Amino acid sequence: MSESVASGQTFEGAPGHRRDARSELFLLAVANMVGEDTFYERAHERDLRYRELVARLAVDDFDWLRGLLGWLRRDAGLRSASLAGALEAVRARLAARRHGGNRQLVASVLLRPDEPGEALAYWTGRYGRAVPKPVKRGIADAAVRLYTERSLLKYDTESRAFRFGDVLDLTHPVAADARQGLLFRHALDRRHRRGDPVPEGLATLRARAALTRLAPEERRALLLRADAAERLAEAGMTWEAVAGWGQGLMDAAAWRAVLPSMGSMARLRNLRNFDEAGLSDEVAEQVAEPLADPAEVARSRQLPMRYLAAHRAAGPRWAPALERALQASLGNVPELPGRTLVLVDRSASMFFGLSGRSTLRAADAAAVFGAALALRAERADLVQFGTTHQPVHFRKGDPLLRVVERFGDLGGTNTAQAVRDHYRGHDRVVIVTDEQAWQGDPGADPTAAVPERVPVYTWNLAGYRYGHGPSGTGNRHVFAGLSDAAFGMVRLVEAGLAARWPWEARD
Repeated sequence: MSESVASGQTFEGAPGHRRDARSELFLLAVANMVGEDTFYERAHERDLRYRELVARLAVDDFDWLRGLLGWLRRDAGLRSASLAGALEAVRARLAARRHGGNRQLVASVLLRPDEPGEALAYWTGRYGRAVPKPVKRGIADAAVRLYTERSLLKYDTESRAFRFGDVLDLTHPVAADARQGLLFRHALDRRHRRGDPVPEGLATLRARAALTRLAPEERRALLLRADAAERLAEAGMTWEAVAGWGQGLMDAAAWRAVLPSMGSMARLRNLRNFDEAGLSDEVAEQVAEPLADPAEVARSRQLPMRYLAAHRAAGPRWAPALERALQASLGNVPELPGRTLVLVDRSASMFFGLSGRSTLRAADAAAVFGAALALRAERADLVQFGTTHQPVHFRKGDPLLRVVERFGDLGGTNTAQAVRDHYRGHDRVVIVTDEQAWQGDPGADPTAAVPERVPVYTWNLAGYRYGHGPSGTGNRHVFAGLSDAAFGMVRLVEAGLAARWPWEARD
């Protein structure tokens, strides 16, 4: 939730509302993909703004910032923003001679085995090889927690700027036990190409070494054996490793052998590959069943947009499972009581990519979010808007993906007119947008047509400095990002259970 503190203009010239430092950083952090452009701002401008806000709050409001960065990493799943934020925060605190909690902050945002190396790459790339002790120690703590045989096999590759051995050389972590001590020494041997054999105590690495020694024809024969899946699992073989080990031959036999070792995310990404390899319908059913299982969907923590991307890329036999998975991924969407007006921005700037690593656009994310809220609400009107506006018709029980397909491209950003023409005494209004409303009469405050007693929730998908209307006062709220946490915000606010920020919420 954010506050407006000054006036300015949106990029399209409409009146804009400046946010305070906390609110601006929150909005920017959850909407920004570090190092990437958006429709109206270049990457370096957004990244600089992010670093400046982090540095300011690291000194002035460290407890709040620590809460934000932890929430970004664990709940919102935003790796780049949390990692860069923690390192920039520590740098600012050291410059201001603030020494408490820096090591712990760095360690807290490193949750994946490649992230200690990424942290070193970020720091040295920006500030040189002199790494401060709190940064080194925080990275070392994370390495002890994250470095295992399987993580070494998956993440310690030559493509990394910092290998496991580099992290160990620079940060000097103390192994948790004798087995990890063996692992650390072997990681150093790998990095420095000493060619020493894998120690006896590292069974997974020894199994991988045995598979690597097989001749190409022996590797193919192994994939056809009844115990192929067990052999691959013992050696920690991911599907990527099997593809390289098998010299790119990922036919149906190879996929069958590695499927038991694949997580739901890996399976989701490879549906098209399964089809191209000729995976049988019988095996495909075995893939689809857990893919659509609500418990597995919850464990995977995949965003709804991931299922939309998979649905667009995969063949038709996967559609039923993906639709069920998408529905399951929206378990946190509140069943809002009363009447809800949901407006989804379909202007040109919304068709900018969410990230360089995704084929989905902000418009896709907005359509999924808005349609899900409308379908789950007791009674809802769903509207798409741009230069013009029009209802998106649906009935209770319609598949979410079918509703998403009814959205179009509507040009400009006449937000205020869409609100004026469709607000009819609703109990709440939800606007999913990048907030870049038009100037002039069409750019009037979009919330003005809604009585002050009625809450208006704006979801900003881009994090630009100025928003289209006031926020943080009365019943005007601005949120950002479309993580699982986003879907619960309306319910928390209206139940009176929300703290000032999502990480402060208590049951």
